[in-house]
Amino acid sequence: MDYTSLLDSLIITLVKENASDLHLLYGVEPTIRLSGELIKVTAVGKLNEDTIVNMLKLMINDRLYERFENETQLDFSYTHRGEYRLRGSAYKQSGTVAISMRLIPKVRTFEELNLPNKVLDMIGAVKQGFFLVTGPVGSGKSTTLASIISNMNRNEKKNIITVEDPVEYIHEQGQCLISQRELGFDANSFSSALLAALRQDPDVIMIGEMRDIDTISTAVTAAETSHLVLSTLHTNSAAQTIDRIIDVFPGDKQNQIRLQLASCLLGILSQRLLPRVSGGMIPAYELLIVTPAVQNLIRENRAFEIDLMIDTGTDVGMISLDRSLAELVRSGEVPLDVAAKYAKNITLFERYIG
Repeated sequence: MDYTSLLDSLIITLVKENASDLHLLYGVEPTIRLSGELIKVTAVGKLNEDTIVNMLKLMINDRLYERFENETQLDFSYTHRGEYRLRGSAYKQSGTVAISMRLIPKVRTFEELNLPNKVLDMIGAVKQGFFLVTGPVGSGKSTTLASIISNMNRNEKKNIITVEDPVEYIHEQGQCLISQRELGFDANSFSSALLAALRQDPDVIMIGEMRDIDTISTAVTAAETSHLVLSTLHTNSAAQTIDRIIDVFPGDKQNQIRLQLASCLLGILSQRLLPRVSGGMIPAYELLIVTPAVQNLIRENRAFEIDLMIDTGTDVGMISLDRSLAELVRSGEVPLDVAAKYAKNITLFERYIG
């Protein structure tokens, strides 16, 4: 079998159909995700393990394949035809090799992503602080961070260091100096790479994901000491994000991290991706901007009151998820029944619909 041609045809199908993901599993036809729905590529037929393994070997080198065999799972990136960038995850399931791949679109502006320019204005106005993009897996967090970095690269002159696993969006050198470090190739861990970055004269540090207490602790300290730090967490709201960060630390350290977070946190953008009426996906989001009142809530361990603060903070640019969902419905981007499934407070959501 010509594995190169097969892989090429599957990726080109993914691109032409404007699909987001490709799944390769033993005994199943290749499957793509289009506007949130799974669709089988029946023309190819059911895959055997040799086919999947050989396609994986086309995308990674021998060293990475050996690592995959030892660890039974591997995150990797792949550039096809020098044009299409994909993030891959190879893993074992039922004793066989499987691959999930996500097509990484071209970096888009906040306007194209339908995200609030208030975020760019807020980040552009400061030299230090901590900004987080949160949401479940597949909610577009990496895309949002890439758009922020791209905006800086067009409009500012900064030294930007990213630490990612794997590197997804590749940024060309523009107004900024951009160093992109990938775990497994350029660094051994997020925490060690972050510590090293502090000695590399950065203005901005972007951490692909905060996975452990050491990374979170160092990120918060960096944000307090003249650096702008951007990162992501797999949390569903601003309030949950603050609680998650604090709860990572042992009890006797929580008050200290609470004080640090209150002093350096700039804001949190929590997003979801919803199927768009016209096809594709569009984000709904919640935006918390950290005001003195929000800082007090964090210091006093009253994160549970942040939802109310967001609901009443429209005058400073905050927006609740329910208000964002209602706007998508009013503009005809998302059907009412779809948006309602994502509402945090259905009563407020219906009130915003009018």
